[in-house]
Amino acid sequence: MIVLVRAVFGFLRLLGPERASDLGGALLRGVSPLIPVNRVAYANIRATFPEMPQAEVRRIARGAWENLGRTVAEYAHLKALFDYDYANPDPNGRIEVAGIEHFIALKDDDRPGLIFSAHLGNWELPAICAATYDLETTAVFRAPNDPAIAAVVHEIRSGAMGGLAAAKPGAAFAMQGVLEEGGHLGMLIDQHFTRGVLVPFLGRPALTNPILGKFARRFECPVHGVRVVRLPGRRFRIELTPPLDLPRDAGGEIDVQGAMAMMTAVVEGWVREHPEQWLWMHRRWRPNLIAEEALARYRERPPVSPAFKAT
Repeated sequence: MIVLVRAVFGFLRLLGPERASDLGGALLRGVSPLIPVNRVAYANIRATFPEMPQAEVRRIARGAWENLGRTVAEYAHLKALFDYDYANPDPNGRIEVAGIEHFIALKDDDRPGLIFSAHLGNWELPAICAATYDLETTAVFRAPNDPAIAAVVHEIRSGAMGGLAAAKPGAAFAMQGVLEEGGHLGMLIDQHFTRGVLVPFLGRPALTNPILGKFARRFECPVHGVRVVRLPGRRFRIELTPPLDLPRDAGGEIDVQGAMAMMTAVVEGWVREHPEQWLWMHRRWRPNLIAEEALARYRERPPVSPAFKAT
């Protein structure tokens, strides 16, 4: 299997980045109506935009599949895609960067830092940007389910990015170690996390991994958002936000759930601006699990004193 995967990526390299991206996008866009999980994409879009005409729902869904197909094909050219030069930006280059001053500030402030992102555009590019400008960053990633694909993707990421940390049991200790040494963590926060905190996302409650909120509370470090927008002409714009002013509790410490809600609200704004570039086919909202989580938390509440029990 791994031989076949390497052959496919070798073929994509022969095509060059532009033609590979076009081919990947056209293939997934064309076959998307036949993919069973396309029903998940349609359901998510309709739930988010209930008044949207069916033709627009279809356009967004197919655009999301095209973006995914392009992103997959672009793995074969991942490092070559990033051609941005901070000292001498090329207006005709593939990459433009908004907020590069925040990357530089993170590198020079001698503090740990957190960067959240989402599955928008080609979401691998911010980690390459950080590595290019010597911002010591560890990207937290979830490996593909197929071992052969996971092995090849890991090779590509390792050659183009800085540190990598797989999202698996025990990863939190490695992530904490990065911050204790003054490094930076980058993480995608727009997917379902069963043991997460409930936050509003696109009009519905969603379970979100709270780890960045917990680290922000513990380390009192800057938290930035970064997104990638796919532009016409096979170009990209990377945008890094200023540091967020996260909500705090009565004791003055960062509120973990409030922090994750604020980060998720930023992601929501990004998705609403370019819905055709987000990963709608992911089962982000899972009502049964959310209800079970709420019930479990209710049961974990301290017992009511007998003096205050309802009669």
